[in-house]
Amino acid sequence: MIDKTAPRPITILVSAIGGEGGGVLASWIVAAARRAGYPVQSTSIPGVAQRTGATTYYLEIFPVPIDELDGREPVMGVYPGIGDIDIMVASEFAEAGRAIANGFVTPDRTLLIASTHRVYAINERGAMGDGRFDSERLADAAASRARMTRLMDFRGLAESRGVSLNAILFGVLAAQGGLPMDAADYKIAIDETAVAVRANLSGFDIGRALAFDGANSTPLPPSGTPSVAGTPAGRLATEFPEIAHDVLAEGVKRLTAYQDPLYAGLYLDRLIPIRDAEQAGGGDGVLVREVGRHLALRMSYEDVIRVAQLKASPGRLDRIRAEVRAGADEPVVVIDFFKPGIEEFCSILPPRLAEPAMNFARRRGWMDRAYLGMRINATSIFGYLRLRALASLRPFRRGTWRFSIEQGLIDAWLDDVARAAALSLSFATEVAATAALIKGYGDTFRRGLGNFNRIRARVIEPALAGTLPMTLAVDALSNARAAALADPEGTRLDTVLDRIGGDIADAAE
Repeated sequence: MIDKTAPRPITILVSAIGGEGGGVLASWIVAAARRAGYPVQSTSIPGVAQRTGATTYYLEIFPVPIDELDGREPVMGVYPGIGDIDIMVASEFAEAGRAIANGFVTPDRTLLIASTHRVYAINERGAMGDGRFDSERLADAAASRARMTRLMDFRGLAESRGVSLNAILFGVLAAQGGLPMDAADYKIAIDETAVAVRANLSGFDIGRALAFDGANSTPLPPSGTPSVAGTPAGRLATEFPEIAHDVLAEGVKRLTAYQDPLYAGLYLDRLIPIRDAEQAGGGDGVLVREVGRHLALRMSYEDVIRVAQLKASPGRLDRIRAEVRAGADEPVVVIDFFKPGIEEFCSILPPRLAEPAMNFARRRGWMDRAYLGMRINATSIFGYLRLRALASLRPFRRGTWRFSIEQGLIDAWLDDVARAAALSLSFATEVAATAALIKGYGDTFRRGLGNFNRIRARVIEPALAGTLPMTLAVDALSNARAAALADPEGTRLDTVLDRIGGDIADAAE
């Protein structure tokens, strides 16, 4: 509990990304403090667009009523100091991690209140492989670096109860922060804003009523772990090790939505040889789980049909309306921008048409120059029908040029994994992870596929042939894959592959 008689301000730092009401939350705190008669000061530092940084709000509340200061005014700061924050409120979990990394969360004084949901940053989304930050590591850092934590998926709770995230955070702050204001001060602050008062008061009460156990909140729930219910649970339970069930269930669900149940069945069929090879090598299912994760992503590759399917999904507009907090009577216009090139158009043609068209475009030098800019109003009837028309091509995807290319690549990769498992399960796991190099479409797809093919020719095939000793192969493949992911242009990969070539030559002597 904060000592309210201490002759120093109570320091609060709020970090929120766009659309999560950080500014409103800060204004509520200021209004509540003023209503209770305490000196308060607030400053803000704008964040950066496109999810590369949050806006931060720094507040100081002097815990002595103005009436008791005899005309004196406390001196308060306008910028947060490292190691000097009493309460840290983060509307998203990675922002809590930023605060910890920047030294604003310390074990001697900081109460950390944070929502554990994730909104992926640009560097996470743009990584060649799986660029997501590890939420479990963030949770461990929060538990060790804060004096006390109050962690929960507050956004999920807000969505399930039809209230705003910032109102729930405000309620948790009121109940857990040890600030000198009482409940009436907080509620009057909400009422004075005259914006969605009833819903915000409800959210405040929900947050204020939450119970937490001990110095740290309940453990972070597993991220992205799906339920097996609604999937071919019988087949998963009888044919695959339990350790892989959650990932495979998610893969089945993803591929059923992407294409159809038969395609999801093909997904499980393709994993049978991997299961058998791992069992023969004494594995416990870790390889099946890893291959299943990458295979689900590879089989749901991005094409114009998939993009249109996602943009025309029934719940998309509802999610956007919720994100911008639009009222029921407020219009929302969604404009989607597309810039497909020749390869994207050819990807949905039959191979007999696509290949001549692609060859003709290559000869003319049009592949990287000819694009068609499209601006589609997804909320208009005509725009929505255009998206639906593209999405309706899903049943014909199996007959497209891109589908035939992808399936051939997938089968070759799976064959490499199965062959590698007969030699070393560690090496097979590294071979499985190379699937992360191939993603996206256009230039991104071509660069990733080029790097994958170079690694396959220079590392995987020599290891499978026995010319690269298995004692060197695991580290060599791991290093090559890391270089390709860190430098999509391939410069760093060239250096690593040359070094591996030298190791192969030395091993042969």
